[in-house]
Amino acid sequence: MKTTISSTAASALETESLVAIVLDYSNPASNEKDKKPELKVAASDPAIQAAASDLLASGEVSGKPLETNLLHKPSSLKAKRLLLISGGAAKKFSSYDLRRSAGAAVRALKTRGIRSLAFVAPQGIPAAESVRAIVEGAHVGNFDPDYYRSDRKDQKIEEVTIIASGDTDALEKAANDARIVGESQNFTRDLVNEPSNRMTPTILAERAKKMCAEVGLKCEVYGADKIKEMKMGAFWSVAQGSDEPPTLIVLRYEPAGAPEKPVLGLVGKGITFDTGGISIKPSDGMEKMKYDMAGGATMIGAMRAIALLKPKLKITAIILATENMPSGKAQKPGDVQIAMSGKSIEIINTDAEGRLVLADGLYYARQLGCTHLIDAATLTGAVVVALGSIHAGIFANDEAMYNRFSKALDKAGEKMWRMPLDDEYKEIIRSNIADIVNSGGRWGGAITAAMFLKEFAEETPWLHLDIAGTAWTEEQKPWIAKGPSGIALRSLVEFARDFADSKG
Repeated sequence: MKTTISSTAASALETESLVAIVLDYSNPASNEKDKKPELKVAASDPAIQAAASDLLASGEVSGKPLETNLLHKPSSLKAKRLLLISGGAAKKFSSYDLRRSAGAAVRALKTRGIRSLAFVAPQGIPAAESVRAIVEGAHVGNFDPDYYRSDRKDQKIEEVTIIASGDTDALEKAANDARIVGESQNFTRDLVNEPSNRMTPTILAERAKKMCAEVGLKCEVYGADKIKEMKMGAFWSVAQGSDEPPTLIVLRYEPAGAPEKPVLGLVGKGITFDTGGISIKPSDGMEKMKYDMAGGATMIGAMRAIALLKPKLKITAIILATENMPSGKAQKPGDVQIAMSGKSIEIINTDAEGRLVLADGLYYARQLGCTHLIDAATLTGAVVVALGSIHAGIFANDEAMYNRFSKALDKAGEKMWRMPLDDEYKEIIRSNIADIVNSGGRWGGAITAAMFLKEFAEETPWLHLDIAGTAWTEEQKPWIAKGPSGIALRSLVEFARDFADSKG
């Protein structure tokens, strides 16, 4: 998708469709029962106000967020169409809402055969922030997962022009950076969307290597022999049940001029299909388990964006890719495995496999010199019970690192909710015959899974992102297609850029 910044008056711009935000400027403190919204286009151009005035005065527009209204041949405008996207209350409207509005605009227009649009950056949000939100949201809205349909129609917005005033260089940089992030998020979604017969651990490694060659990252891929040689017993215990060979994917970003420390380690769960192993899952919904490598895909996509944005910070990403399959070779409940760190693990449930691969990934990242760690994984159904599909779960053993990541979340427009890591939860994962068990049972399952991982991060500053409820969108939304979401990528990129600027 080509993105362009324009300072041309919106009314004078020739485009297939002009897009503008409608906000409710009524007093939210009013107690009037039948209070009508005071709707107005959030744009300074009086011609847009005039073109929308009759519709907004008609009472047909509710002003509820993401409501769309399309006007053809709008008066006083050179645009062929005017798409009005409602943003809700003016006092609450933020870049988070603007990002979704941009996605909704793209999805509303592209199904009509429209291939280009111009978006009026709304008043009330700084211009560079608006540009960034519009471009990122447009990329998210432009993605569809229906690759394998024989009747698939090529419905893509090819060009977006953002009408904004300000420092042209700063706005163009904001647009270019947002394009990189948006493309990388869709790259991640593309990986997650593939069915497991077309996204094996080997294919995932090949896709990662190809991407690294394109953007200048170092990439190393190791197979089963190396995994066993390095004594990654927790990782291998999951991989041993599948006929598909596992891969250990290591991506390195080492820019010239970056300090030796800090080194950020990104660790991703790459289970390309999860049957649950011997503790097999119910058949209902198992087809979705192709998405169990979303954490690994997110780290690969984040490294793509980082390589192109070029922060002065050393970053190593480790993706542990395998299938979790039941077979005569598969591990069984009651087995004891020895992790790379030397810790012994009693296997209670073979479907608690993600924490096993991450255990070796976190320890290995520390061996490679990473001073700060973030892992991402579709780890537990328990986090979905706790937070639903709105927030991802975030766990932290370091307050400074959490606070910095929280700021990245705000800037990226992603929602995560911090969960506890009290020492008492560690008692739940103690084993009678080994150091720890791999499942603490049903209650507090997301927390005990995080406590398990904390055993391998130890004192290294560490964040754990449980994205099980948010990595897959269960239904079509106005701003995003049903399917992979690419959650956490934007926040990881923002964190890395901030971390580089602050020198740790």
